[in-house]
Amino acid sequence: MARKLLLTHIDVPGINTFEVYRQKGGYVAVEKVLKTMSPEDVVEEVKKSGLRGRGGAGFPTGMKWSFLAKPEGVPRYLVCNADESEPGTFKDRYLMTHIPHALIEGMIVSSFALGAHTSYIYVRGEMMPQIRILERAIAEAKEKGFLGKNILGSGYDLEIYVQPGGGAYICGEETALLESLEGKRGNPRIKPPFPAIAGLYNCPTVVNNVESIATTVPIINLGGEEYAKIGVERSTGTKLISASGNIVKPGVYEIELGLPVEEFIYSDEYCGGIANGKRMKAVVAGGSSVPILPANLILKTAAGNSRLMTYESLADGGFQTGTMLGSGGFIVFDEDQCVVRNTWNFARFYHHESCGQCSPCREGTGWMEKVLHKIESGHGSMSDIDLLWDVQRKIEGNTICPLGDAAAWPVAAAIRHFRDEFEWHILHPEESQTRNFGLAHYADPLEPIVS
Repeated sequence: MARKLLLTHIDVPGINTFEVYRQKGGYVAVEKVLKTMSPEDVVEEVKKSGLRGRGGAGFPTGMKWSFLAKPEGVPRYLVCNADESEPGTFKDRYLMTHIPHALIEGMIVSSFALGAHTSYIYVRGEMMPQIRILERAIAEAKEKGFLGKNILGSGYDLEIYVQPGGGAYICGEETALLESLEGKRGNPRIKPPFPAIAGLYNCPTVVNNVESIATTVPIINLGGEEYAKIGVERSTGTKLISASGNIVKPGVYEIELGLPVEEFIYSDEYCGGIANGKRMKAVVAGGSSVPILPANLILKTAAGNSRLMTYESLADGGFQTGTMLGSGGFIVFDEDQCVVRNTWNFARFYHHESCGQCSPCREGTGWMEKVLHKIESGHGSMSDIDLLWDVQRKIEGNTICPLGDAAAWPVAAAIRHFRDEFEWHILHPEESQTRNFGLAHYADPLEPIVS
């Protein structure tokens, strides 16, 4: 049985309440940092842990914290990015739903480390149940003396506020999130300056993902060096994975980084194999923005080595033969899935969610959606495949924020690995319109298995 750090007590009745969470060792990390550690000590433990951002980028969290400017007389802020809206990703929502105090405790630990006295949790506007859950958890923590003035007699003050977002995927980008939090349209900012220098209200700010912040709690409880012993090499610790698509057991799983991809897909402890006895065709390993890989490449690298659930192993071979761990949105396609149709579905999403600030993204995502639909519906020509390739190439790297890249990468990978499917749609136009192609279900399951 794999070691769990975040979901250890997920099945304990009442774990969403302060009392039960406290009985299971909750808020011990807060006591430890406020009574025995300095902010610099906490930052150092997070550095030692090797924790990398769990929202998708995978940047070392402790290093990010160390970049925070500390001018005299200027407030600093911690902002939790809970605007989870990447198709195929729903693990943060489950953490907030079932163990909200894990996030609140992580917010206190992280805020203390950063010298922040006001912190925000920016939650996607559609997640109203989770917003109410978090607000209740904050009220409980404050009532018990873990928030507010002079927490536990330490002299440290902290207030945490929950801010509903505007229902825009673009606000998952940290600077667009800050614009929205300030009450403005959620357009990404040009960087530099980075939020660590000029973030919320032009003050030094750190923006971290829900899972990243919650993970600071086991890091403090275990110690950074002990945490770093979990996982492999530069992929340390555990990771929450949202598993969906054509698998037997969709849901949220906490894995130790370094788990073989094949074991994650086929073992009964995790996904349980491909549903209905089908064969696996492909996998999107880290949410809709990462390159899709055919079955042979998701199970092994181009060199023939078994691929592992780590940042490095999944990326081995670059985008030619590799992909990204990303946000951990693991979508499995069986043999009946149409790659063209699923890629078109992703393209529709990115076209709809583009903020429109950058011409390559604003125009290019629309063209990719149109051309993909043209091919999928049996009205395409061979030149359309080359047109798609050209459009995605002109989007990638040419936008203020990574949404353009997120829209381009799935299209590029689909053409790179499944060009024959695109050609089939073009060569068989009548069958393209009548055949019942599969479309993977990658929203969260109605009755998810949380393991």
